[in-house]
Amino acid sequence: MTTKDEAATVGADRMQENLKKVEELTQRFIRALGSRPPAHPGLHAPSGDLYARAAAAWWAEWMQNPGKLLEQQIGYWGRSLAHFVEAQKQLAQGSLAPPEDDTPDDPRFTNALWKTHPYFNFVKQQYMIYAQAVDEAVSAIDDLDETEKRRLRYFSRQIVEMMSPTNFFGTNPDALERAIETEGESLVRGLENLVADLEANGGDLVVRLADEKAFRVGENIGTSPGKIVYRNRMMELIQYAPATEQQRETPLLIFPPWINKFYILDLKPKNSLVKWLTEQGYTLYMVSWVNPGPSYAETGIEDYIEDGFLTAIREVKAMTGQDRINVVGYCIAGTTLALTLSLLRKRGDRSVKSATFLTALTDFSDQGEFTPFLQDDFVDAIEAEAEKHGVLPSHVMARTFSFLRSRDLVYGPAIRSYMMGETPPAFDLLYWNGDGANLPAKMAIQYLRRLCQDNAFAEEGLELLGERLRLRDVDVPLCSVACETDHIAAWRDCYRGVQAMGSRSKSFILSQSGHIAGIVNPPSKRKYGHYTNAGLSLDHAAWRETAEFHEGSWWPRWDAWLAKRSGKWVAARTPGDSAHPPLGDAPGTYVVAPPTD
Repeated sequence: MTTKDEAATVGADRMQENLKKVEELTQRFIRALGSRPPAHPGLHAPSGDLYARAAAAWWAEWMQNPGKLLEQQIGYWGRSLAHFVEAQKQLAQGSLAPPEDDTPDDPRFTNALWKTHPYFNFVKQQYMIYAQAVDEAVSAIDDLDETEKRRLRYFSRQIVEMMSPTNFFGTNPDALERAIETEGESLVRGLENLVADLEANGGDLVVRLADEKAFRVGENIGTSPGKIVYRNRMMELIQYAPATEQQRETPLLIFPPWINKFYILDLKPKNSLVKWLTEQGYTLYMVSWVNPGPSYAETGIEDYIEDGFLTAIREVKAMTGQDRINVVGYCIAGTTLALTLSLLRKRGDRSVKSATFLTALTDFSDQGEFTPFLQDDFVDAIEAEAEKHGVLPSHVMARTFSFLRSRDLVYGPAIRSYMMGETPPAFDLLYWNGDGANLPAKMAIQYLRRLCQDNAFAEEGLELLGERLRLRDVDVPLCSVACETDHIAAWRDCYRGVQAMGSRSKSFILSQSGHIAGIVNPPSKRKYGHYTNAGLSLDHAAWRETAEFHEGSWWPRWDAWLAKRSGKWVAARTPGDSAHPPLGDAPGTYVVAPPTD
């Protein structure tokens, strides 16, 4: 037997061994799927009423204007047939080259075989023809209201994304090539990744976006020095150690979102807003929210306000001896900060000197990309799931956000992990993205029903803590930062909310990039710029058209705005005081603890 034959035999044996491992892993896969508790069907698909109404609208269109629909169908058939004929013609001529490919460039199809191999090219072109036909068919339906049409467009696009040939092993040349190169090892690693993800989430498939072994909160992320100076059932309060000999007199208190963890603002030191702010001389406090368990079922927005926002403001004032402080609210915490400011005005409390809102929605009159998820069928399912568990589990929200960018946050990572057998990247931001927290059942339903669906805060007012809270009652000097490509808090919606606030002093900054990268944008990177425009009476399109663009991060611009409202320089403050002895080191215990019962 030649050396070549021996190598081939070894390779074949290794392939057989790997295929045997695949069979064993398949059994684990089946067991993991079997452990999945039943979930409300409304979490996975819209009510059948949507499709029924779409079908009725399509049938009405057929009866009234059959020529229009026939034209669409014949166009689809014609493109498919013409492509098939061209492919057959090439084969009849003895050529294995694919027919002319004028489909647009698509990052999913970068492998050269999509253009050069007749099989893969045929599959790709047929998929693109199909995707175009679906989009045209949905756009042509006229007898649906705009909300239903948005939903139909979203769900039809999800089906199209799911059916991409890159999502199937037999039609993904990258995955096939990798399997051959590794003698099947990539399939084993991929199935191990898939089974591990299922087992880690009780049978629910949540694609890991980052290598979880690469990061430890408090060790290589969330490492800014500080102390826990207060704790209650809702939050821990961190005071960061000073980085300068003198600090601004007026302290700065940040409220991060409680859907995820606070350390998004304190990732690696070079990306840390926390580190940067302490270096600018601010006495900086951060709230770290509890990750609630079932015992928090009856915890509402009013509890976050009373035991979170108001308590933190009170304790910061006490520790610093200041009557007024500056505050920041990020995402849902920005929404709740606006509620808190309205409440403070009702109570005649002037504790807040200025407020900064980061990607914060306060006016939900246009639900934007969240329209599919803010209709009764989906919210009913969320309510049932939350009442069943006492909390809305973190993976439900994570999956919802991911499917708003399914190509980048679902299918792409799944292909790399499950088909290619790759370990997820060691990317701190993606690690944070997967480190979610539960939402108390009552709070989740209040937010979805009263704020998102009813838009009560921006319209008739929201009854909380004995007061009717209105957006127009937010009257402190404010700065709002939104992000140009944000898919969670669209900048035009953030802008509309700022316009409705009652403050006489408003600044609005539009950062390039999205919900996270546009905020976590340190000056040292010189990556994303930002826009400013004093004309806040303009609609969003006119504001953007006439805005001035500035290179670089918005952080220094905000610092200049904040410094004017932060008083004189005083001696640097050591974390805590005699009434607030440190309870432990930052980042604290709540940020790493499992859900609290």
